[in-house]
Amino acid sequence: MKLLFALIVCVIGVCLAAPLDDSKNAQILRYENDNVGLGNYQFAYETSDGVSRQEQAELKNVGTENEALVVRGTIRWFAPDGQEYVLNYIADENGFQPEGSFLPKV
Repeated sequence: MKLLFALIVCVIGVCLAAPLDDSKNAQILRYENDNVGLGNYQFAYETSDGVSRQEQAELKNVGTENEALVVRGTIRWFAPDGQEYVLNYIADENGFQPEGSFLPKV
């Protein structure tokens, strides 16, 4: 019985000592936000697991029937194998237009 108890305690100890997935415990390193609710906005953030995003929007043709919000942004993240991915995008009256790339590990 003592051997079984010791084995269970060891298994629990190993589980608790295992490294945690960084993305589940990521901390916000930087956060900026400029949004007064009148059309234009911008924000940016960066987290400790290597994710970063920035986005800005501009209302164009204000007050006309062609009024449209134009959003531009970039998001970067790392895959589990360490590969960095970058997605640039524009969203406007022509729809969502993404452009992606990956940066080889150095």
